[in-house]
Amino acid sequence: MTTALRTEHLDVVLGGSRILTDVSLTVRPGEVVALLGANGSGKSTLVRAALGVVPSSGAVTLFDTPLGPRAPWHRIGYVPQRLPGSTGVPTTASEVVRAGLLSRRRLRPASRRQALAALDAVGVAGRANQPVQELSGGQQQRVLIARALIRRPDLLVLDEPTTGIDLGTIATFVATIDQMRRSGTAVVVVLHETEAFASMLDRAVVLRHGRVVHDGPPPPARGEHAGPLHEHAHPHQDPSRPGGLDLEVLGE
Repeated sequence: MTTALRTEHLDVVLGGSRILTDVSLTVRPGEVVALLGANGSGKSTLVRAALGVVPSSGAVTLFDTPLGPRAPWHRIGYVPQRLPGSTGVPTTASEVVRAGLLSRRRLRPASRRQALAALDAVGVAGRANQPVQELSGGQQQRVLIARALIRRPDLLVLDEPTTGIDLGTIATFVATIDQMRRSGTAVVVVLHETEAFASMLDRAVVLRHGRVVHDGPPPPARGEHAGPLHEHAHPHQDPSRPGGLDLEVLGE
């Protein structure tokens, strides 16, 4: 059976520290898999390694194609935790979203209309012409989600996508994801709390100290994750890419 994403014996060492050890994971078309674990367990590093953003050893395949230039990047949407660092050039929300349609560095026809539709799906169509630097953190996160959705991807990778987003927008976003997975899109989502996605999760992969300790039915949520003092911090970041994924990484 075709797999959307497969990692085999994946190891990641960053800055002399081992972040992931012997991680094997398989995600099939139409499957929704949550990555769970405590702060620093390696969840974000795993999705970044699976997309080639951080160096790793082991094997990664995307739609049965080895990670690299021949991988079908046009079939993949990625929502990082934050926007890439500012270049100093004002970029509108619409332009960021339309970058998701870059094909050989040219925009596809009707990209403006599609960008507005994607922004509307996450509740920020009214901010389309506003520089993203002027948007709040939650609004910037919605722009990143819209940029991934506009690709109509067959594999959608989400790194804590609901951080800083209001409950109404979360509900709309989750409904959109549900429609996509019903049409065959595979979804890998890093979460601290599974409640919003609970109805559609097929599996949960739990990491502890960079190793897989559970791959199966989603475990019940632990009470401290809902507490007001719970710290949702992630100390493991790739020092060579402090701002997150470059736009070109998933281009063709």
